Amino acid sequence: MRTKFLILILLFFVAFTCDIAFGSVNLSFKDIWSSLTGNGGDDLYREIIINYRLPKALTAILTGAALSVAGVLMQTLFRNPLAGPDVLGVTSGASLGVALLTLGASSLPWFVIAGWGQVTAAVLGAIGVLLLIIIVSVKVPQTVSLLIIGMMFGNFAGAIVSILQSTSNPDTLKLFISWTFGSLSAVSWDYMAIMAPIIIVGTLLAFIMQKKLNVLLLGEKYATGLGVSVSRTRLWIILATALLAGTSTAFTGPIAFIGVTIPHIARGIFHTSDHKMIIPASILCGSGIMLVCDLISQMPGSQGTLPINSVTALFGAPIIIWIIAKNGGMGK
Repeated sequence: MRTKFLILILLFFVAFTCDIAFGSVNLSFKDIWSSLTGNGGDDLYREIIINYRLPKALTAILTGAALSVAGVLMQTLFRNPLAGPDVLGVTSGASLGVALLTLGASSLPWFVIAGWGQVTAAVLGAIGVLLLIIIVSVKVPQTVSLLIIGMMFGNFAGAIVSILQSTSNPDTLKLFISWTFGSLSAVSWDYMAIMAPIIIVGTLLAFIMQKKLNVLLLGEKYATGLGVSVSRTRLWIILATALLAGTSTAFTGPIAFIGVTIPHIARGIFHTSDHKMIIPASILCGSGIMLVCDLISQMPGSQGTLPINSVTALFGAPIIIWIIAKNGGMGK
């Protein structure tokens, strides 16, 4: 186990370094080291690294970790291998919150819409959808039906967003559409000061709940028999997932498949469902894969870029198909 963690950490640092080094302008490792340590170097390269590529790489790490941990929490809560913040409509709820603030209240001052206002709207939207899913899950125990209902919540939120788009002015509409493509480069150091603490708090909540999450895997009746308050644990899971998925969606836009696929990769590597192993493994895997996806989206050596959402979808869709095939279909 320790060797696997060391390998993941090594691969993570390799991906982090490559994500900073390669892009429209390829930089040497010497340039990176000089810029990060402040020991001379080209001023232009230092500007590129410090104010663009480094915050973008850190955003990829935070987003990958947040969505991966949120996926672990959702799959444990619903005991469903295809559950995730995007599949169950949580990401759509966060998008709706941002759309209501950006498109529905475009006359508000910029400082209200940006920063904390955007994060609050996304988190409230994510909490709203999650609460609806929790209420429905009490009445509908079938996992397939619950996934379908989650998708319907997502479609409902998407319909409201479409209405807002059709009635908004072109300037705010263009901003929102650009946001829906997903981007890791929009987070400056000022936004990082808002994004990072919230994601860290959500991740710490997941670590605190490790033992209770392990008990939930055995079933709600067994968990209750062991003295675990299932209803209270659900609320903490809702809060942590809303903080993680809502915050990452607010700053980077909706990024698909990471929350669903990464927990399965972590379980496949360590062959366990123990959250003491799966949560840190998911953080490493999610962060590393987001760095790789960001590197691919930058198309090193060219001036163009790809939407990060498209790159993660190309990565995640085959894994979803493999999960379904491995489980013998959706009915199991």
